[in-house]
Amino acid sequence: MAIKNPWFDPLKPHHTPDGFRNTEPTTHRPDAYKQWQKQRKAEGLPRPPEGGYRRFIQRWWQPADLAGSEDAIWWLGHACILVRAQGRYLLVDPALAQRASPLSFIGPARKTPSPINLDSLPSLDAIIYSHNHYDHLDKRSLKQLLRRFPQVPVIAPLGMSRSLIRMGARDIKQCDWWDSLAIAGMRLHAVPARHWSMRSLWDRNQSLWCGWVLETAAWRFYFSGDSGYSPTLTEIGQRLGPFDIAALPIGAYAPEWFMGDSHMSPASAVTLFTELGSPRVIPIHWGVFELADESLDEPPRELKRALQQAGIDNNKFSPLKIGERIIL
Repeated sequence: MAIKNPWFDPLKPHHTPDGFRNTEPTTHRPDAYKQWQKQRKAEGLPRPPEGGYRRFIQRWWQPADLAGSEDAIWWLGHACILVRAQGRYLLVDPALAQRASPLSFIGPARKTPSPINLDSLPSLDAIIYSHNHYDHLDKRSLKQLLRRFPQVPVIAPLGMSRSLIRMGARDIKQCDWWDSLAIAGMRLHAVPARHWSMRSLWDRNQSLWCGWVLETAAWRFYFSGDSGYSPTLTEIGQRLGPFDIAALPIGAYAPEWFMGDSHMSPASAVTLFTELGSPRVIPIHWGVFELADESLDEPPRELKRALQQAGIDNNKFSPLKIGERIIL
């Protein structure tokens, strides 16, 4: 048997000789993507948010304020997170360009502006990626960051180094699920996710996808990355929790018959929230790109409904504005 995956480990179920896979079975039929595209075109989806995009921005956006020195986590839109811990700065999944696409003139366009200018960021101690999709690994954002911080460590799942080297990264650390490393006086753990990877027609699942757990002396933060819901995700909390704060996705979930394998709905995120012991949550993966059938303003409405249906009445799981922060 020819082995194309240089990281193949027969003892790890998410490894295959040809690449990587989820440990959960897929629910998709072979023609699922074409069926979804046909359906959304016929129904004219996604529709604009209620009141239009300008009103959505007024309601859900603010410029990021980095003042102060206390530990804090900023949501910069979609899945981009900025962490300040012990005076160190970590940037997760920076995709702050105008499109989530290999091309500048076509592909999903931002519907809300970036809340921060990358040139105004303080010195970064690491750039961290969950996987290689264009709405997470954005070449334009990374190149701009590397011009300012050419020696910054870039941390990513297995198989992403080839793309990162082409983009100019010099110090690259790759992790498998459950690997951990020391960074800036803290501990970073790569953890499982239910997703996939692809940047071209020829590299599907040739690199891994993951979430991350950041462990400091004072608190623990779980960033799920892109992931469909799976009961196996509770093992993350069992092994590395309890968590003080988590970033869980609530967008790009419709229609669930197609998206559920790789993206959580608000209801499934609420399920995981309770299974993790109900930490404070930053809802992510919504509000910027129209990647699925729901409108931009649907995820927070569905989250509120899901919490009510679950009988949860607290403010631990409530949407932030893009650019807003939580002080730890």
